[in-house]
Amino acid sequence: MVTDTTYEKFGSWVFLIGILIGFVVGVYHGYTLENQQNFFETVTGGVTAWILAIFGIIMGIFAVMGEGTITQKEFSGFLLAGIAFVVMGGVFQGWDISISPYIGSLLTGITMSISILVAPAVGIIALKTIWDIGKDK
Repeated sequence: MVTDTTYEKFGSWVFLIGILIGFVVGVYHGYTLENQQNFFETVTGGVTAWILAIFGIIMGIFAVMGEGTITQKEFSGFLLAGIAFVVMGGVFQGWDISISPYIGSLLTGITMSISILVAPAVGIIALKTIWDIGKDK
């Protein structure tokens, strides 16, 4: 039988593993950008991006169910931080060339990979928040 604490532990592990994968992939992506390549344009990078996105979907679903690391009280803070991270991912896109060596590429890689992880969770939590605001009480 699956208990509530099992779901909470699973949600926590998905969150932690996703952040760890995102950070490591971001550092590697920054390294490949310095070598005039783009990791996310390779097959391995595409699969990694899908894994990060699926982890983000799982994080969002578990948060909406109330079983993950993100509680109902933390939704607004998570939405704000998630949107900030997704915006940072877009802003740092051009920095890989202008700030060198490696710093711009690292900022680009890390924010891009964490943004791929966080964006689906932000979308799911935003839908839940809009639903809660719009429904009749």
